[in-house]
Amino acid sequence: MMDSSRGVSERTLLLLLACVQFTHIMDFMVMMPLGPQLMRELGISAAAFGNIISAFAITAGVAGLIMAPFSDRFDRKRLLLFCYAGFALGTLACGLSTTPGMLMAARAMCGAFGGISSATLLTIVADVVPAERRARGMGIIMTAFSVAAALGVPLGLKLAQWWKWEAPFLVIAALAALVWVVLAKVLPPVRGHLDRVDADHRRDFLGLLKDGNAWTGILLMVACVMGHFMVIPYLSPYLVGNVGLAEEHLFLVYLVGGVVTIFTGPFVGRMADRHGRFLVFCILIAFACGIIFHISTSGPLPLWHILLNAAIFFIFASGRFIPAQAVISLAVPSSRRGAYMSLVSCARDLASGVTAAIGGMIVVKGPGVSLLHFDRLGIIAITISVCSLLVFRLVKVAE
Repeated sequence: MMDSSRGVSERTLLLLLACVQFTHIMDFMVMMPLGPQLMRELGISAAAFGNIISAFAITAGVAGLIMAPFSDRFDRKRLLLFCYAGFALGTLACGLSTTPGMLMAARAMCGAFGGISSATLLTIVADVVPAERRARGMGIIMTAFSVAAALGVPLGLKLAQWWKWEAPFLVIAALAALVWVVLAKVLPPVRGHLDRVDADHRRDFLGLLKDGNAWTGILLMVACVMGHFMVIPYLSPYLVGNVGLAEEHLFLVYLVGGVVTIFTGPFVGRMADRHGRFLVFCILIAFACGIIFHISTSGPLPLWHILLNAAIFFIFASGRFIPAQAVISLAVPSSRRGAYMSLVSCARDLASGVTAAIGGMIVVKGPGVSLLHFDRLGIIAITISVCSLLVFRLVKVAE
């Protein structure tokens, strides 16, 4: 699948792709805690800020859907470099924005190019890492989320406080430019999917749309996202308003959760490869449901208890995506994988946006800064998570 003439090791390749994913996640995550500062300095309402957040997810989903029929027609390296360059320019545009309209357009650009490049790098992992090590490979890529949460978000907030809200985006754009240069020099061409003499991409894409197993894999991603994002967007205000976490300590939740999953993410991947993806997924879901129920029904807690809950939540609730992503990538053959991963990313982005909107219709502001009905979000998240076990079991390996 990959030109090995350059002698790039599998681990080096995975770490490089994890750096790409780090910039994607950092760009997305840093927006949410910047909300109060953006609303104050740009003079926008909470609803307008929500629209700016949604612009990223919606354009990512739409771009992935549009690109899906064509993604398997290109060398994966060239496609990744092109889209990642667009993402870096979009992030730079965020840092140079002076009006809400400019910022929304820049966020849409980031979403469009970032969504495709994220799907492409996951496709590269699926192409070059053998099935027996696939979960470990996905675990290394998922570690980018941990590093972004542990280091990126707190650092981004500090940069915004020291200078202006534009600073985190300018730093991310500079980092992305550096990663792009290394990617161009180090990543070999990935074009094994183009070597078939009987390749008919139109027929392959139509076959993908008729593939029930592929749609089951997409349904698994939707179930995992909905079981996670039903509580994630409202977790921070709930911890501050209901559990008693001081707002200045909010970054510790990301720091602690991110640090522990830097180590547990690869471990989960190894365990899934060694003991079976479904078994590990079941264990992760069981603990995730337990911690979601505990968090969503707890009253005021001391700081150490809140941070312990955060660590457990990040390990198990976020960890579920590692075996899930591994089995999803195995649902179709390589010839259809680029288009398939684009559809998976599209479903993921749209599901996160829809789930956040549903959650917003359930929770309401209570007295002071508290939230009412967060426990209902927890029950819905647990129900969807349990259902994801059944969907996981239905996905068949196509390799």
